[in-house]
Amino acid sequence: MSIRLFRLMIFAATLMAGRVAAATAPDPSELARQREQFPLVWEAARHLPDDGWRRLATGLESYPLFPYLELAALQRRIADVKRPEVDKFLAAWPDSLPAQTLREAFLLELAKRNDWKDFLALLPPAAPGRELQCDALQARLALGQPLDFKRDIEPLWLTPVALPGACDAAVHWARDHGKLSAELIWKRIDLAARAGTAGLVSALAAMLDGAERSAAERIALATGEPARALDDAAAWIDTPRTREAVALALERLARRNSELAEAQWAKLETRFRLDAEQRGRVLRALAIYRATSYAPDALARLDALPAALADDTTREWRVRVALAAQDFGKALAAIEAMPPAQQADPRWRYLRARMLVKLDRQSDATPLLSALAQEANFHGFLSADWLQQPYAICPDEYAVDPAQQAALRKLLARAFEFFALDRLAEARREWDFALPHLDMAKKRAAADLASDIGWYDRAVYMLNQGDDLHLYTLRFPLARRDQIVRAAKGVGIDPAWAYAIIRAESAWTTDAHSGADAWGLMQLLPGTAAQLAKANKVRYGGARDLLDPDTNITLGTRYLSDMAQRYDGSPWLASAAYNAGVDPVGRWLEARDTLEPDFFIETIPYKETREYVSRVLAFSVIYDWRMHGSALPLSSKLPRIGSAYEPPAADAPRKAVVCTPPRAVAADLQSAAPASATAQHR
Repeated sequence: MSIRLFRLMIFAATLMAGRVAAATAPDPSELARQREQFPLVWEAARHLPDDGWRRLATGLESYPLFPYLELAALQRRIADVKRPEVDKFLAAWPDSLPAQTLREAFLLELAKRNDWKDFLALLPPAAPGRELQCDALQARLALGQPLDFKRDIEPLWLTPVALPGACDAAVHWARDHGKLSAELIWKRIDLAARAGTAGLVSALAAMLDGAERSAAERIALATGEPARALDDAAAWIDTPRTREAVALALERLARRNSELAEAQWAKLETRFRLDAEQRGRVLRALAIYRATSYAPDALARLDALPAALADDTTREWRVRVALAAQDFGKALAAIEAMPPAQQADPRWRYLRARMLVKLDRQSDATPLLSALAQEANFHGFLSADWLQQPYAICPDEYAVDPAQQAALRKLLARAFEFFALDRLAEARREWDFALPHLDMAKKRAAADLASDIGWYDRAVYMLNQGDDLHLYTLRFPLARRDQIVRAAKGVGIDPAWAYAIIRAESAWTTDAHSGADAWGLMQLLPGTAAQLAKANKVRYGGARDLLDPDTNITLGTRYLSDMAQRYDGSPWLASAAYNAGVDPVGRWLEARDTLEPDFFIETIPYKETREYVSRVLAFSVIYDWRMHGSALPLSSKLPRIGSAYEPPAADAPRKAVVCTPPRAVAADLQSAAPASATAQHR
């Protein structure tokens, strides 16, 4: 036994003795002791024999997380666990996440043991996950049970991602029985190529022979290395399969380098007789990605697309390219060419009104702006500013039902306990397990309960449609108000803007960690945080310190201030750089710095950043209103490029907020998810 575990045992035993001596203490005190005792016993259950941790667990029998102790012990020795032990646990904790977790772990263990009889006996009707689905097929094969290829295997086969190794037996059975024809292999190759999974295409190519295999290898090359594939294409024979490889490579290269793709298309267009569908895909990709780089021929390419190739994406880029050129007539014509459903988006309604104003058609623009001004979104707030009207924000409050909340506290007790222990991943798993059992009214009540204990992201993620969008108190929490106001003002930025960044970046998920390695509430990169900490003499010991909200807010607001100073104090440009990085913003400014701010935002090439800036600015209005009962004009946060911006003075003019039916909330506020932290700058 390690010294650490020995100390844990001594400490837990001391706690246990204290619990016995205070058995008559009030429930809150008892719960506090259990919360202190549980992590120690949980650790012991992962390492000590059963008799060791069970002695330490005395007094935890009534604690909501008690089943996790035995679960940990069973998982520790899963290789030796017997079926009766699992049955006993499942019976003791039916319909619970611990039971589901143990069942799945034991099923995987049974598969390792090739104990297929017990495996099928324990398998639920709907096997969770592909690995267990494939283990189930292997079990049936081992026990001589028949398989139906169309029902059992083909749906697994026709997926664009690699299957787990557990599926090998079913795939081999299908091949041995002549079920995996070349046609089905090619179907999956096409799916994988469309998904960009070049490694899977290569693996599937190995299942073919001769010319078919060579053709599939070209598809793999086109998927993973399109530039190299197009260089090699000069030596390819014009066949249906090579045409597909060429079309695919041109599509994928256009996304990465539209100019190079354009040059390759000029060389290969007459060499390969692409069919109408393939040619259309290439022309559409070239038009879109020439547009996203604002190439001189972008509008001509978009205009030249056949009507059958036009879609929402090509139509909206016609607007942006015209807008970037400040050709307001063409921009208006492009908007009016959109189908009604696309035109209904607040973005296009607003820009249509702005184009009308630019073309001296104010009387036509005013009704559009008036309708938009009734909506609580970026374009609605801007419309209200143009008309010098108050903002239309219509809040609702959740009506508490004590009986319903009492029942939900019991249902969500394990989730709330894990949250109290700062075990957020486990808390979310328990929450997600309970959620399917709740109707919408109960979900609102659950979100309210979570907010009461400071678990704010639950409401943000859940209350994201319909009338729930008006539950502003829950959706835009004023958490850590004193700290955020103090930190923001200390670095010279608007606290409402800092709040908006937190809301957009992490949705108040304190342990957020993105695929780009951004951490915490304000999604900072560890390297950036280290530089900020050193420059500002803030204590910082590494990435995990960013999961501490105090540290994250301190460094995040300083970084936000640095971004603002880089752009003459401009909140909207700093928001763009916070999301996309300073280098892309620099390129955009170099190309389009004469555009008005609302037009510039719409011409941002990155969809994520374009929507991020709009969302942050709208959130800043809502947070401003939440803090003060009124809001600074959104337009005041949009200085022209090159104009200096100063944070508002305490006596700056503010706008009233009213509720004028019908209540309308924008699509760009309906998304509860935080911005994906794909940018590499923070």
